Amino acid sequence: MKFIVKLFPEITIKSRSVRQRFCKRLASNLRIQFKDLGEQVAQGAGTEVLSHWDYIEILIHNPAITAEDARDILRRNPGIAYFQQVLEFPLTTAEEIIPHLVAANSERLKGKSFAMRVRRVGQHDFSSLDWERHLGGALMQLTEARSVDLRCPDVQVRLEVRHQKVFIETEREPGMGGYPLGSQEDVVSLMSGGFDSAVATYLTMKRGCKTHFCFFNLGGSAHEIGVRQIAHHIWKQYGSVAKVYFVSVPFDEVVAEILTKVNHSLMGVILKRMMMRAGNRVASRLHVNTLVTGESIAQVSSQTLTNLNIIDNASERLVVRPLIVSDKQDIINQAKAIGTFDMAASMPEYCGVISDRPTVKARPDKVLEEEAKLDMEVIRRAIERSQVLKIDQVLKDLKPQAELDQFEAKEDAVVIDIRHPTEQEKSPLTLDAEVVHIPFYQLSTRFPELDQEQQYLLYCDRGVMSKLHALYLHDAGHVNVGVYGSK
Repeated sequence: MKFIVKLFPEITIKSRSVRQRFCKRLASNLRIQFKDLGEQVAQGAGTEVLSHWDYIEILIHNPAITAEDARDILRRNPGIAYFQQVLEFPLTTAEEIIPHLVAANSERLKGKSFAMRVRRVGQHDFSSLDWERHLGGALMQLTEARSVDLRCPDVQVRLEVRHQKVFIETEREPGMGGYPLGSQEDVVSLMSGGFDSAVATYLTMKRGCKTHFCFFNLGGSAHEIGVRQIAHHIWKQYGSVAKVYFVSVPFDEVVAEILTKVNHSLMGVILKRMMMRAGNRVASRLHVNTLVTGESIAQVSSQTLTNLNIIDNASERLVVRPLIVSDKQDIINQAKAIGTFDMAASMPEYCGVISDRPTVKARPDKVLEEEAKLDMEVIRRAIERSQVLKIDQVLKDLKPQAELDQFEAKEDAVVIDIRHPTEQEKSPLTLDAEVVHIPFYQLSTRFPELDQEQQYLLYCDRGVMSKLHALYLHDAGHVNVGVYGSK
């Protein structure tokens, strides 16, 4: 079985040395993945990956590797314009090629129009047009093709003459495009688990950057489990040849500091600035000079151009935003295409829950004034408590999520309203049961002070935050907590 891989056009216009480096990197990436595949399916003959000036040749000798196995690898490797499954024959005469061409194309030409396409590389005593006419005429006579149509054919029959070899194409698929993974510098992607950050991460991988993952944990273990799954999926699908890290930074103390000290209109912008500061420290630890985010102009209040500029001022490193001018629906469609949509759809957006009446045009002096109220040691403590894992290990130490019951409030149950105080004021919770008010950002410190013989039920408007924080408390050993609701 043989495949021909054609380089992404942007690679072919590079200088000779750069082109050779990119081609070598792509070939190396493919060798690693085909070797891993061979070890998974069976021991035995391997796969040859041969790098040429304008294409890469893949020869598969392992009978346990199917054509679909090979295509799956080639679809998921950046740097490829398209790839072809081909049959190879020595160059003799057009007459001797005709039986092979008919055998390869007779079924797919039944009742259809076609065009014969011949491409040549090297010196020959015939032209591409000569062979197109001769071979096309033979296919019309020897197959059940309906007609020849050079403008808009149902099928294109492709053949390439490369010096003294003939390649008959049997399948062709587009590749990812972009540059080979590892051909560009490393970056750190700030992952929230939503649609945007996952797609932004994919795009940096597609452009050749080895991409590490940094997650700011605002919602406990359940939130982190979801983000780990998304990060691992993206890496496994599109970047598995790279050795990268997943860094989890506990941000609950940072959020509590902001919510208790910062003016409500600036909370979102200042939270993002704190993330930039922490992201810079993570990047420094990994020896990386660039951060990546999934922000897009004006998608939310913190993403206006004015606010993004203020957010960037908190970073010592370049901040790259691959989605900066993308529409939300386009981002969602891309998430579906790369397989992260379903996981991201169930992920709550935490950055949006802490701001009340956010500003879309923050003033730098006001931001600095509000930040002066903060204890910046929370950043250092968050980094000290962070966890650094190899990306291929992120799913190995996950604990099964606890199953949490939902209850109607009973006389002996205490309901904890975990909403932000401004939400509590706007829509007070009135129940027959006892209600206490502990904002979600104070739960981890205040819950242990409560009577642990009592049963508690957490309440929020949609039930998402309450479930996540109940799971977080379960992980901390508090089994006397459930989620308020109705069965």
